[in-house]
Amino acid sequence: MTQTTTKSAYMTGLRDGLPFLLVIAPFSLLFGVVATEAGLNILQSLMFSVVVIAGASQFTALQLMVDQTPTFIVLATALAVNLRMAMYSASLTPWLGAAPVWQRALISYFLVDATYACAITRFEKEPQWTVNQRFFYFLGAVTPVCPVWYVLTVVGALIGTAMPTWLALDFAVPICFLAMIAPMLRTIPHLAAALVSVTLSLVLAFVPFSLGLLIAALAAMMTGAQAELWMKQRATA
Repeated sequence: MTQTTTKSAYMTGLRDGLPFLLVIAPFSLLFGVVATEAGLNILQSLMFSVVVIAGASQFTALQLMVDQTPTFIVLATALAVNLRMAMYSASLTPWLGAAPVWQRALISYFLVDATYACAITRFEKEPQWTVNQRFFYFLGAVTPVCPVWYVLTVVGALIGTAMPTWLALDFAVPICFLAMIAPMLRTIPHLAAALVSVTLSLVLAFVPFSLGLLIAALAAMMTGAQAELWMKQRATA
């Protein structure tokens, strides 16, 4: 493995990750603003992003905390929202599972929606890549995403309630997820899981403490897994 090869993989990851800044930037700014409005100071807002580093569960947990939801439900709901990371990890294992422990530790920490979307799409296009190339590609995708998330969380926290309402940064949340999820909806298991999650989230919107999201997430994961199992059985029949 030459330095040129790993550098090339890194630069490819960097280029693939750059478009996500269009939604990551306002998303992280919005979290910083919302966190300070909820009563967190700047350091707490930053540490929330550094430790959790998962926008959807951060917003979910923060809202539940503001609503004075019991701590157990806050943790359970945030965990349910983040359970997709377990599926991401399983999906990337065939591509990165042979990496050294320290590399897998870094990958685990920086595994977020944007980096996963970049990685799984690129790895499927470049099956001939070595594990080392894939690792450097992943680092490249991380570079424009995660540091910006930290920095702009602080900027948002500093701005706080002074953020002009006309900026309407809340548009970043749905757009971010649409940009990441839409390209993946190519198989029956993905489509089935998406349909179940959306349907149950709407039907169970009345459930207190946002527990409907937890139920919808678990049901969607089971549906996707069952659909994939069904397709494998059908292919071998």
